[in-house]
Amino acid sequence: MSWADENVAPFGCGKRTMSVANVMAGIDGQARWRSGVTAALFVLVIGLFLASLGIGAVRLSPWAVVDALFGGGTDVAQVIVREIRLPRAILGVAIGAMLGLSGAALQGLLRNPLAAPSLFGAPQSAAFGAVLIIALGLADVRSFALPLAAITAAFLSVFMLLVISGRNAGLLILILAGLALSSLAGAATALVMNLSSNPFLVIEITFWLLGSLDDRSFRHVALALPFIVAGAIILFSQRNAFRVLSLGEETAQSLGVDVARLRLLVISGVALGVGGSVAVSGTIGFIGLVAPHLMRPLIGQDPARLLLPSALTGSALLLAADIAVRIIPSTSDIKVGVLTSIIGVPFFLYLIMRERRSLGGGVA
Repeated sequence: MSWADENVAPFGCGKRTMSVANVMAGIDGQARWRSGVTAALFVLVIGLFLASLGIGAVRLSPWAVVDALFGGGTDVAQVIVREIRLPRAILGVAIGAMLGLSGAALQGLLRNPLAAPSLFGAPQSAAFGAVLIIALGLADVRSFALPLAAITAAFLSVFMLLVISGRNAGLLILILAGLALSSLAGAATALVMNLSSNPFLVIEITFWLLGSLDDRSFRHVALALPFIVAGAIILFSQRNAFRVLSLGEETAQSLGVDVARLRLLVISGVALGVGGSVAVSGTIGFIGLVAPHLMRPLIGQDPARLLLPSALTGSALLLAADIAVRIIPSTSDIKVGVLTSIIGVPFFLYLIMRERRSLGGGVA
């Protein structure tokens, strides 16, 4: 075989063409891999959703759950599945997705892997807003004034964080500012509880602040879902801007991205979603931090492609945690917010150590 037969085009053009083809094949392979991961996450969330409907004081098989969902089975099974467990499972999917999505969006906005709603005081501030409304007697736990107060407080928290830390804040400044805002919100909540003259209200608020999906109804779903959906739409609508922003603020502005507007939209989306979530579930931390990090090795660093997988991972994490608190033996109900914090804090410390090593400050 001659050289011309082996190399269809002279001067290595054929080899370059083959190289481009290999690159394109690699890109297609990565796209198929990402699609497969996303599809697997969908299946996982559906499986955990059905498991959440079947696990509890009364165990139901998957077939009994599906049958009860569509009006079959016994009357008792229908009541358990459709009226008691279904609202809880829906909130688990929606709130988990919102927390995971908010974490990915904040990390994309700030270009910092440690950004998350719980680290910036958004859930704590939202809880303070809701608690203040309850303690003042302006609304009960089923009033639409509750998510509005929580959303306003969450918006102010994230806005203050960005104002205090500045545009080019480093890791230390962000963590310190978030810690200060979280502490302030926690102290204000404690003050409201101390000044309350109703001891039963204090007990209710205390358990509510620990984070739980227990005893939730479709009234709570109707209360939270509009705000969660609105926040998710805002954040997803900015996915292309996140991709451009990863090149730097100056480059993004030169390419037509209004960074100030983007920042305001992200704050609004996070405040809507997190505020609506906290209003019905209390404070559930660290899912927004953990979910994007679990997906980066599988999806890549592109913040636009990371949004949907992070949302699905957040749903899976919260559903799994909510199932776990039902099956862990205990004399009293374990709150799901307690479990997510127990898992999330060590993960957060690991991320800080990894970030330290990447900055050249490795430990001995």
